[in-house]
Amino acid sequence: MKTVAGIDLGTQSMKIVVYDYLKRTEVIKTSAKIDMIAENDGTREQKTQWYRDALKSCFERIPAEIRASIRALGVSGQQHGFVALDKNAEPVYNIKLWNDTSTLEECKALTKKLGGDEKVIEEAGNVIIPSFTAGKILWLKEHKREAFKAMRYIMLPHDYVNFLLTGNYVMEYGDASGTVLLNAKKHIWSKKICDAIDPILYEKLPPLISPDKAAGVVCKKASGEFGIPEGIVVSSGGGDNMMGAIGTGTVEEGILTMSMGTSGTLYGYSDNLVADPLNGISGFCSSTGGYLPLLCTMNCTVVTEYTRSLFGLSVKDFDEEAAKSVPGADGVFIMPYLNGERFPHLPHGKCSIEGLTAGNYRKENICRAALESAAFAMKGGIELFEKLGFKAKEIRLIGGGAKSAIWRQITADIMGFPIVMPLYDEAAALGAALQALYVLELSEGKKVSIASLCAEHVKINGTASTVPNPQNRKAYDARYDDYRTMLGCLSGLYK
Repeated sequence: MKTVAGIDLGTQSMKIVVYDYLKRTEVIKTSAKIDMIAENDGTREQKTQWYRDALKSCFERIPAEIRASIRALGVSGQQHGFVALDKNAEPVYNIKLWNDTSTLEECKALTKKLGGDEKVIEEAGNVIIPSFTAGKILWLKEHKREAFKAMRYIMLPHDYVNFLLTGNYVMEYGDASGTVLLNAKKHIWSKKICDAIDPILYEKLPPLISPDKAAGVVCKKASGEFGIPEGIVVSSGGGDNMMGAIGTGTVEEGILTMSMGTSGTLYGYSDNLVADPLNGISGFCSSTGGYLPLLCTMNCTVVTEYTRSLFGLSVKDFDEEAAKSVPGADGVFIMPYLNGERFPHLPHGKCSIEGLTAGNYRKENICRAALESAAFAMKGGIELFEKLGFKAKEIRLIGGGAKSAIWRQITADIMGFPIVMPLYDEAAALGAALQALYVLELSEGKKVSIASLCAEHVKINGTASTVPNPQNRKAYDARYDDYRTMLGCLSGLYK
C-alpha cells in the first residue's frame, strides 16, 4: 500500500486523512480536539504545545503499518494565526487566532500610518482587519514588548506544523497573502508594510516558496516523536481555504466552492488577481500557482443551529419542518447577523425575523427562513464575483450545512447554479494530501499538474448533487429583491 497523508489544523480540532493514491480511496481518518483561550475583550488564542499534542494524538490513532505506508505529507491550517518563536524556537507568546478581534485599534493605527485602505490595497491586495496577521504583530509590539524583542521567527499555524515535521522555516504564497505583509502581485514580502510595524520585522519573516516546492522532509526528531517514516516529503501546505480548493477541485476558472460552516465562505480559482477588499472579496494567492478570491460571511449554520435549538429539534426534524414550508417561507425573512457581519459590512448587525403575520407565524416557515437566509447572503457574494468578471458555472458545496438535502436544493434555487457535492467531506485534509502527492510525483521526475491530479482523485457524489428548480428559482428571484430592500431598510439600525 502506498499512501499520502493530509493534516488539517482547524480552530477546534486537528484531523489527519490517509489516502491510498493507487486505489484512490481514503484509508483512515483521525482527529483530536484543540482548546481555545477566549476572553471578553475579543481575545482568541491557542498554545503551540496544543498543536504538538494534537498531532501526536492523531498519528498515534493510526496503526503502525498504515503510518509506515505514508510516502508524503501535506498540511492545511487555519489562516492568519500569529505564531511567534524565539531563537530557540520556543513561543514568546500564545498564538493569536483569525477570530481574535482584540487588535482592532492596532489595525486602525497601522492602516492610518500606511496612508489609508487604498494604499494598503495597492501594496498588498487586501485591507488590514483584525482577522489578518499584520495587526496581531503590532499588538504584540504594543502590549508585550519583551516578547516582541525576543521574537526571532514568525509563522502561521500550518507553517508551525511544517516546522515540527521538518525543522525548516518557510512559508508559501497562499497562506502568506493572508498576513497582509505580502505583495500578492509580486509574491514578495512588502518592506513598506513591515517597516510600518517595526524596522526589524522584515528580517524575522521566513523565506517564501512556491506551492510546487517541498517545505522539506520529515526529520529524525519528528519521525521518532510522531512514529512516521524519516525522510518522506512534506509539501509546502497552505491555508485551509487554499487546501480546501484543491480538495474540491477548485483549481480552474469557473468553479466556486461554498463552505457552509458556522461562518460561510465562497471562493474560486483565477489566473489573475481578483479582489474587492472594501466590499468583501479578499485577494489571496492560491496554493496552486494562481489566485483565490474569497468572500467570508460570519453567519451561516450558526442561525440554523440556534433556531433548531430554540425549537428543540433534531437535525432531521428541522429539515422536515423546513420542507413543509414553501420557497420564500410564506413571506418570513430572517436577517441572520447573530455575530455581526463582514459581508454585507455590518459589524454591529443583529439577527431579526421579519414578515411575520397571523397567517404565517408557524414553525416550518421560521425553519425554512433560517436556511434561506444564508443563501441570500451568499447570492450577494456571487453578484460581486460576477461584477469583478468572475464567471461561475457551478458551485461545489462543503461543510456541515452541505449535508442537508433541502439546504442544498434551496442553495441551488437561490444561487441559480448547479450544486456539485464532492464525495469526501474533509476537503482541506484531502487537498493537503493531494498537494503532497503532487510534490512527491514532481520529485520523482513525473510530468504532472495539480489540475490533472484533482481530475483523477477528486470524486463527485452524483446522487447528492442537484440543479436549480426553474419554478423555485423564479420565486426566489422575487424574494431576493425583497431581501435587498429589507437589508437596506434595517442597515441603519445596526450602527
